[in-house]
Amino acid sequence: MAGKNKRNILSETGPEVSVNMLGTFQLTVGEACVKDDASRSPRIWNLLAYIVMHRDKNIPQEEFIDLLWPEEDIANPANALKTLLYRARATLMPSFGPDLNLILSQRGSYSWNSALPCKVDAEVFADMVQQACQTKLPVERRMELYQEAVSLYKGNFLPKLADQLWVIPLSTYYHGLYVQAVLAYSNLLKEAEKYEEMADVCTNAVSIEAFDERLHGLLITALMRQGKNVAALNHYEKATELLYRNLGVRPSAELRALYQEIMKEQQSLEMDLGVIQEDLRETVARSGAFVCEYGFFREAYRLEVRRAVRQGSCVHIALLTVSLPDGKIPPLDLLNMTMDQLLTVLKDNLRRGDVISRYSGSQYVLLLPTANYEDGTMVMERIIRAFYQQHRKNFLKINYKLQQLGLNDYM
Repeated sequence: MAGKNKRNILSETGPEVSVNMLGTFQLTVGEACVKDDASRSPRIWNLLAYIVMHRDKNIPQEEFIDLLWPEEDIANPANALKTLLYRARATLMPSFGPDLNLILSQRGSYSWNSALPCKVDAEVFADMVQQACQTKLPVERRMELYQEAVSLYKGNFLPKLADQLWVIPLSTYYHGLYVQAVLAYSNLLKEAEKYEEMADVCTNAVSIEAFDERLHGLLITALMRQGKNVAALNHYEKATELLYRNLGVRPSAELRALYQEIMKEQQSLEMDLGVIQEDLRETVARSGAFVCEYGFFREAYRLEVRRAVRQGSCVHIALLTVSLPDGKIPPLDLLNMTMDQLLTVLKDNLRRGDVISRYSGSQYVLLLPTANYEDGTMVMERIIRAFYQQHRKNFLKINYKLQQLGLNDYM
């Protein structure tokens, strides 16, 4: 940094230090800024972050030693701590100059220089969320506070120090507070019919917290309310695949209800029968069994049941489950690979009139119309045999259950 800027900083008494800890770690004084990529030593940034977050007290050197070298046997830990503090000050000095002393030492302890005001983005964020939660405030004011708060949250608390024991509970707290704020803010935007802003907030939120189904549901709702049904459907499929692959869970009833709503709204009026026929022709041209989302599978199931009642034919439903040899759920990476392989085998070995849907992270459900029980059993055995012929090294177990729909299913 230029010498002129340093003099501007030092000419002020007690300059405010602005600290960012959400998404990244950096300290800013005036126009000077130091980021956590300025030094390769994570211990330096661990030390600085700990001092900032405990700036209201003197920290004994023993506490620092336990923090920085928890399982290491160091010959002279006090000396190692002094060396690390020297390196920390050397990291800050090129930007802040030699006279801005952020860390004070006294009688075997260290502390933040209380003469320097310090503003931490994580603390400002938490305070704004707490204010916005107050239902007695006007709705517009609450939305303003939520908007400022969620815009402050650039990512998780001290992500480069995420493995530090003292960071973990704070990271969990701020992350949970962020999700809470987005949910509350999005519902206020929904009530105010500000769907575009709601979609922006939720899009950013799912990039930070990808596995919260509520956030995906709100984003899908915001897209639908803007008439962006194709985008809503695409995000639904992306979200369900994400949940299957990373958590091994199927979509909730609430998320599946949104899918049904999307499909209903997709059925717009079309007066040109030729256009409809062309669209249907493209669908029919696809080879192999029909693969669909579980919400659509339920509708296909109801249709086949009605046809079976009318024609007196029988319909079978099958459930394929992938597990470890002991019956437990496999690790997700192995499970996802196997489920992809199994789906290919299913499509190649089932008829075009058969229907496949993923029921859970480790299960496929099949609809087999016009097949008797013996035929259905032969089909299931053929599928499992074909799978192991193609994937001989796969040790996972595939079980199936086959059942004919009874009279009660037709009622």
